Amino acid sequence: MTGTLMTEHQTQVANAVLDEESTRRWHLVVSLSGAHAYGFPSPDSDLDLKCIHVTPTSHLLRLEQRGPVSAERLEVVDGVEVDYSSNELGPVLHGVLQGNGNYLERLLGANTLRGSPELEAVRPLVRGVLSRRLHRHYRGFAHGQLREWEKTGFRSTKKLLYVLRTTITGTHALLTGEVETDLTALMDRYGFGEAGELVAWKRKGERGELPESLSKHWRGQVGRAFEQLDSACERSVLPEEPQGAEALEAWLLELRRSRF
Repeated sequence: MTGTLMTEHQTQVANAVLDEESTRRWHLVVSLSGAHAYGFPSPDSDLDLKCIHVTPTSHLLRLEQRGPVSAERLEVVDGVEVDYSSNELGPVLHGVLQGNGNYLERLLGANTLRGSPELEAVRPLVRGVLSRRLHRHYRGFAHGQLREWEKTGFRSTKKLLYVLRTTITGTHALLTGEVETDLTALMDRYGFGEAGELVAWKRKGERGELPESLSKHWRGQVGRAFEQLDSACERSVLPEEPQGAEALEAWLLELRRSRF
């Protein structure tokens, strides 16, 4: 899937950046995020590379721990803006138990650029700890994007699409236990097929603004997305609290002992 999301030049740039960053840390997974993964990239969209890395166990046990918990890199490479960030596995798995959708999308999403054999081993365990805690994350993230949309005078197409993408991804995860980040794959299913017009508008450019008529219409519609998200939490197939944390922790300890 990811092979069709980026141009050949963007793929070359992504690989060059990842090859360089891989000399600094070992990646469990590298996922493509942002507009490319959400179904509405434009020609000037950046490459949003979200990663999870593992710090060698010996570094974690030293008096002075070595290896950053997170790493970030934002720069333009051969005309392509690259936003790279990576988080260490331990805090990531703790976040997964808390319902952190950002981390779950890296581990379970479809847009994996690079994945290790260990990733395939941990995915069933991650699915096993999914819970309704997801609701809090996706609702909070969507509200943050709603405030950002408001700051633009309700004109930014991108900010509106981020609100819809986040609420609908959360709704789908709560109702099915599946992580799907592509708005265009979900919008018809959840009654937002008209968002296709927004997607077409956004694909023309990263900073495109909505006509006043569209902006006014969606100000009256966006609340429906939050109502669906809240309803999905009440009807969710997921348990209230995560189950199977012991198995996930056992996998982490074994990984730290055996590979690092």
